Amino acid sequence: MSMTTMGERLDGTDRTRNHQRPVTLAATLVRYDGRPDRRTVYPPGLSSVARMSTWLTADADAFVDLDSAR
Repeated sequence: MSMTTMGERLDGTDRTRNHQRPVTLAATLVRYDGRPDRRTVYPPGLSSVARMSTWLTADADAFVDLDSAR
């Protein structure tokens, strides 16, 4: 099933309202000399092809501990 960039399926339903199962993500930290470290977050268990379209990377200091942020 195809989706728009806003999370709506092309059939008009909204995937963001499905709270039946928790979302599990994996993270990989890459350390660099002389530039900011980068963290990539992605759903685990995907093939490398599927993972290429479902990841997010940002500077490591953009991420905070969830318990500390509450």
